Amino acid sequence: MKVSMISGRAEGPTKLNSFDNALLDAGIGDVNLITVSSIVSGGTKIVKLPKLEKGAMVNCVLAHAFSDQEGDCVTAVIAVAMADKMGCVVEHSAVNEDPQRVKKEAEAMVRYMMEVRGLNIKEVIMEVVSHEVVNKGSAVAALIYH
Repeated sequence: MKVSMISGRAEGPTKLNSFDNALLDAGIGDVNLITVSSIVSGGTKIVKLPKLEKGAMVNCVLAHAFSDQEGDCVTAVIAVAMADKMGCVVEHSAVNEDPQRVKKEAEAMVRYMMEVRGLNIKEVIMEVVSHEVVNKGSAVAALIYH
């Protein structure tokens, strides 16, 4: 299995438009996203996002944060922990929290998921994005399956 970790941030005139613009910024704005639970198979490779066919149905784990308050900080995080036989994925987001704290929380959650499954972590990979809101702003991070 191959997956890609991506992120984007943007403003827009509405919550929906800022979310859509953040998806465009991340390179996944022209596909249909299907959110799935947080497991990847053993041997999964994390690669650069390939060109996706417009309108394609694409499985993902998605984190999204939004605010319409000027100056707010929105943060979205994807954390992946890999073992030999499988891996776990965590999506996490926050508004007005230190982005490093949000990242640490996501890492702690994915490490816990692996621990309760009795899996020895080989590596943890993170995708973190933050955005300072001007009017209506979104941050998205995703793990894209392909």
